[in-house]
Amino acid sequence: MRTLNLIQHHPAEGPGAIADWAASRGLSLNVYRADLGQLPPVSAEPAVLLGGPYESNAGPAWLEAERQWLARSLEQGAAVFAICLGAQLLALSLGGNVRRMDRTETGWTPVRFADGQVLKVLEWHEDAIDLPPGAQLLASSEQCEQQMYRAGPARVGLQFHPEWNAESVATLNAHFADESPLPRGAPDSAAHAAVFEWLQVTLDEWHSAIAR
Repeated sequence: MRTLNLIQHHPAEGPGAIADWAASRGLSLNVYRADLGQLPPVSAEPAVLLGGPYESNAGPAWLEAERQWLARSLEQGAAVFAICLGAQLLALSLGGNVRRMDRTETGWTPVRFADGQVLKVLEWHEDAIDLPPGAQLLASSEQCEQQMYRAGPARVGLQFHPEWNAESVATLNAHFADESPLPRGAPDSAAHAAVFEWLQVTLDEWHSAIAR
């Protein structure tokens, strides 16, 4: 079975719907817990970077180790699909910037893509990305312009969380309790299904770019 490296930063933020996509495509995920000091060797191997409740340009010592690992892997030509914290780390490595927003963006949020599509996605972040030089802006929300970008054919960053399915939200709410701003009660099944459909198409395109 083919494998794909995935970097997780927090015990409550696992691969979620990405695991479903990978299984349906015959891919095995090698999950590395960066917060536990686990990282794959520096190489050109593609990687998925998840989110987490940390500052991308500060944070604990293990995050500095990941920043160095990412920069060296990018120098080797690694393809990256990065979400939230991961997208911020990717932007910093490519010469972009990360800054604090006026207010946190949370919950179901409409995001408009460059092709005109509008999708309701889950958000929980207080930082925003200033794009790296030459990066292409692919999606924006009313509160945060830089919701998705591409830096070359196989380096993609998302500020929102398409990997968060209903199970992910329940896990996050249980872990963070009153601190979590995510929806509670019955999940919005239609919204989750629409996001998963979008995620599958987007990951297929990214993974196809790697194989070229």
